[in-house]
Amino acid sequence: MKADKKNSGLRLLAVVATGAVGLALACAQPAAAASSYPVNYDFATGVLAGALTPNQAPPGANNWSCRPSAEHPYPVVLVNGTFANESDNWAAASPLLANNGYCVFTFNYGGATPDSILQGTGDIAASAGQLSSFVNQVLAATGTAKVDLVGHSQGGMMPRYYIKNLGGATKVDKLVALAPSNNGTTLDGITQLGIQLSIIDPINGLLNGPCAACVEQEEGSSFLTALNAGGETNPNVQYTVIESTDDEVVTPYTNAFLPAAPNVTNILLQNQCALDATDHLEIAADPIALTDVLNALDPAHPRPVPCEVVLPVTGPVF
Repeated sequence: MKADKKNSGLRLLAVVATGAVGLALACAQPAAAASSYPVNYDFATGVLAGALTPNQAPPGANNWSCRPSAEHPYPVVLVNGTFANESDNWAAASPLLANNGYCVFTFNYGGATPDSILQGTGDIAASAGQLSSFVNQVLAATGTAKVDLVGHSQGGMMPRYYIKNLGGATKVDKLVALAPSNNGTTLDGITQLGIQLSIIDPINGLLNGPCAACVEQEEGSSFLTALNAGGETNPNVQYTVIESTDDEVVTPYTNAFLPAAPNVTNILLQNQCALDATDHLEIAADPIALTDVLNALDPAHPRPVPCEVVLPVTGPVF
């Protein structure tokens, strides 16, 4: 009888000890380990999802109870491009960042309504005001003093207006831009042809209503001339530009890059991987470009940049 009691006591002790070890191991796991969102590297399927739910945050985004960690002290705000929305533009970046322990936030701006499929078409200065309001919401919710911004196309350029003119320089630590329209676009020479034929002004007059941002992103526009006057960057912000030679929207592709400065890093994807044929759309879901995003946000812990075949629009060939 005494032996049975002794064995029972030992079994109970073993169960308690095993449970305690399991609990300790569980508690030791980083909070980011709980996130395992699917990452969609195919921009085309993301567009289909965005058409159905344009005002729905992508996986991993807009957890308003998220608190930044010591490793990633600033929340990341993703800023979509012209004609895109928060849902379709960030089906890859949002879950990837959340899986890596970042607090991620997305929003729609510059559309006819927040529910419109096509966003980012309105006056860029007004859109920068919407970004300012959203950043303030994120700062209030997370209790941080600054955010990091990751933007695509107009979303990589428009924040510079916020930084320059709306007080963003004190609230932004890093701006990481994927194929940004920093110096405008010729649309493969179409705008120059319009100028030569003396038809650009009437065309812009018609376009200005439905897409003011389109006119403002033309190379040499009055908006970009004013934005870039006096310098394109602020010394208190770290800038990273990631671009592809196969960009068919921001042309020439070199118009994406910012002038050389200690706080500016310009990355051409094909200098890292000649197999990468990503275009303007797919770059927001390109695993190579997104590795550069992770490294720009956390330069103290650089990741090896992969090299693989990436096709325009549809993404990696596995």
